[in-house]
Formats: sequence, C-alpha cells, structure tokens
Amino acid sequence: MAYAFDPKHHYRMPTHFGPSLGPRQGLDGRRFSCKTNPLIKTFEATFEAEASQLEDLLPTGFKVFGEARLTIQFGIMMEVEWLAGRTYNVFGVSVPAHFEGKQDNIIGDFLLVLWENKADPIITGREDLGFSKVYCELPEPIVMDDRVECRASWDGHEFSTFSLRGKSSIDPEELPDSPSQGDMHLKYIPRTWTQGEADVHYPVLTAEETSHEVIEEAYKFEDASIKFKQSTWEQLPTLVHVVNGLADLKIGNCLSANLIVSRGGSDLSGQRPLV
Repeated sequence: MAYAFDPKHHYRMPTHFGPSLGPRQGLDGRRFSCKTNPLIKTFEATFEAEASQLEDLLPTGFKVFGEARLTIQFGIMMEVEWLAGRTYNVFGVSVPAHFEGKQDNIIGDFLLVLWENKADPIITGREDLGFSKVYCELPEPIVMDDRVECRASWDGHEFSTFSLRGKSSIDPEELPDSPSQGDMHLKYIPRTWTQGEADVHYPVLTAEETSHEVIEEAYKFEDASIKFKQSTWEQLPTLVHVVNGLADLKIGNCLSANLIVSRGGSDLSGQRPLV
C-alpha cells in the first residue's frame, strides 16, 4: 500500500521513510526551544562598498538602505541540539536593504550567500526556508594574540580570507545599533525540466523578534579586511560565478568589526514570505 503524507508533519526528500528531521522537527515531532543553545561565536565586520555594484546584486523589490555597505560574518555554531550537540561553521555576506512590497515595508540585511561546512543545515535551510546556502570548507579560525584569520575553500582551493586585528573587550551595550528588522532572502527553486522557470520564487524574512539569543560577551577589533580570490572554473566548478562576483566588488574601509559570543537563538519557524 502506498504511503500517505501526514499534514501535521514536515517532509522533505526522501519522503518515503516518513516525516523529515531537522531544526524544526525532531523525533516524534519534537520541537527544539533554542533557549540554551546553540553557543555561537560570530566574527563580523562591515565595509564601505559601491552602491551601484550592490544594487546589481539585489532582486526586484529591494534597494540598498542607507550608505552602501557590505557585511561579512564568520560564525561557529556549537552545542547545536538538533544535531545532537555537534558543531558547524558558517560564512555569510549581506547588504543592508529596504524591501517595499504591496504589504510589507522592511529594513533588514539581504543575505547574498551563506557558506556552511555541513550538508544538514544547508539542506534544511535552502528547501525549508529559502536561505542562499552553499557548501565549502570552513576550518576553525587561526587565532594569534589579538588577531584572527578566517578562511574559506572548496576542494582545497582557498577563495576567501577574512582577517581581524586589534581585539579588545567591550560591554555588549557598546555594539553598533542596527535598524534591521531581520534577515531577508530570495527563495528560488527551479521548475523541473523547464529552462528558466521556477516552482518557487519569492522573498522571505527571518524576523529578529523570534530569537532567544542572549549576548554573553562582546569584543571589538581595530580593523578588518576581506579578500575574495578571482578563481577559474577548474578551481571552483560550481562556485566560480559567486566568488568572482564578490571579488569584483570594490570594497573600501572597515567601518566596524566585532566578535559576539551568544547563546540561544531560534528554530526559524517564524520565517515568512514577504508580500
């Protein structure tokens, strides 16, 4: 007898073995509170950029908000409950943006790309939520005195280096204020066997107010730098267009750089389409 889908549970491929497991659904439909985990270390820096280049990377309905800036984040996600306590790393690039739709008027951070070094968060974040997630190798940062270097590579080809220097402790209240109402994305799933058509194509919002994140420690850096290496197709057969697109950006001075140590978060079940 063919199996039937239970409308009370979430599925993704392969569906033949029952409801899927992930950050929003554990065994027997269990939910994860995200109140004491994950433990996250986020190295982040914001740089000057050229508005016209950033505008070219934003989809319809979005425009650069305020001064043109590019934000880089390298995060270490530890004690992740839905992965039974395991760790994975993330490396993201975003742009402050304004979305104006028929109903929604949102100021947030538009995520251009998010690399991760485990398949599980990529699959659950792309299909379920619409994050622009892809895979790469993200080793632990190199830390020497007050300097940090974060690296990203694919099959041994290092395509990006994110460096921060001059670390000092600060009160979390000293972190830069942000008008962001959350992270924004473009969810896109191509239609099978139909060139240039989509089954799914709409913007989505990860709202800030749904998070249980509590900042435990904060640090600032005197300066930071980001480098994307112009690469060949042979070096990055599926990522060369992304990396070279970022390498083409004219990135200016570092405006701020921080390390944030936080605990808790959200299962992102509050993710919603923007209209």
